[in-house]
Amino acid sequence: MRKDKEKVLDEVWTEDRVREFLDVQPPKGVNADFHMLLKAYQSMRADDFEIFIGMFLEKGHDVNATNADGRTVLSFASEHRNSGEFVEILKNNGAK
Repeated sequence: MRKDKEKVLDEVWTEDRVREFLDVQPPKGVNADFHMLLKAYQSMRADDFEIFIGMFLEKGHDVNATNADGRTVLSFASEHRNSGEFVEILKNNGAK
């Protein structure tokens, strides 16, 4: 049998593809800024994430938005072993 979907590695992200993450809708009760920032962090390479952060902030979104437990995306990224570039991008753009 053949797999329905093949895993895509090193996908090329256009600016439009990155911008689509500004329209990601959160589940009920989840802060919209936190949700879109977390989804971008989980889905993008660091270079694309940096482009996204510029767009995110340009639209007036909060890089320090929190989830229901009061955690920021920076707090999650800081716990991940290979997230150094993401942590740096967040901090360079006002994340605390």
